[in-house]
Amino acid sequence: MEPRNHTAVSEFLLLGLTEDPALQPLIFSLFLSMYLVTILGNLLIILAVSSDSHLHTPMYFFLSNLSFNDICMGTTTIPKVLVNIQTQDQSISYTGCFSQTCFVLIFGSLENFLLAVMAYDRFVAICHPLRYTVIMNPCLCVLLCLLCLLLSIVHGLLHTLTLLRLSFCTDLEIPHFFCELSQVIKLACSDTLINNLLVYLVSIIFFGVPLSGIIFSYIQIVSSILRIPSVGARYKAFSTCGSHLSVVSLFYGTGFGVYMSSAVTDTSMKTAVASIMYIVVPQMLNPFIYSLRNREMKGALRHLISGSPSLGLCHGFRFGSPE
Repeated sequence: MEPRNHTAVSEFLLLGLTEDPALQPLIFSLFLSMYLVTILGNLLIILAVSSDSHLHTPMYFFLSNLSFNDICMGTTTIPKVLVNIQTQDQSISYTGCFSQTCFVLIFGSLENFLLAVMAYDRFVAICHPLRYTVIMNPCLCVLLCLLCLLLSIVHGLLHTLTLLRLSFCTDLEIPHFFCELSQVIKLACSDTLINNLLVYLVSIIFFGVPLSGIIFSYIQIVSSILRIPSVGARYKAFSTCGSHLSVVSLFYGTGFGVYMSSAVTDTSMKTAVASIMYIVVPQMLNPFIYSLRNREMKGALRHLISGSPSLGLCHGFRFGSPE
């Protein structure tokens, strides 16, 4: 392939999920529906937490940040898909592609870190209930969220800045519905050894460490719960972790599924289809998991939708134990 310096590249082509014109309306409707459900569901979670004083605890504070991150994640990828299908134009600008890659990495990492912080919150609430209010104070909660955001930005910029040094070839077609990092790297004509090493190294640090923290937290949580003599108290303790554990399983389960799919699948198009399960589906299902499995959240959503007055509008975050 003929090499071409990256400064001459003006745009890439996003091939999407299929090139069959007959399937484009179906794909458009599918992505539009998932986007609307993602926005509405996560927005309702944020409004319910902010309007109900009973949900002004660290657990729901982190949940509202997770919901906002899910909205941002969906907005980074899906609107471009919808525009490309509607205008029948598969192009995305050089700057737009790299920006999309950067933001997908940032919001993906932020979700990863927030899930780890939420696991730590459950660990403190169950293993150290008497010190919960002291440990999970408002200052620490805000600092943890800011630290998660900072680390996520570092992760996104690390990969994006190393992409800028690459030269690309005349073949600029990305067999995906968004500018996925590995697919962009594959288009480069210059040496990509540093980029590939960075992908593996950073993944171990930025995803392996939070996952290890989650696993450690739940080992301690299960150990503490099993020492509780009362069966009812055990069930209550487990129920406070059920929603978070479901979200963690969905996030890492779909991520692992996409990784395995890319390893055993010989076509990029099948990998793109599998990526929907990681990039779109978890963000869409998170509000359902927390609203269906959580009695407090169901009550807050019921009051919000019915328009009942809420005490949360007159009170600040109390940041006490959710028990």
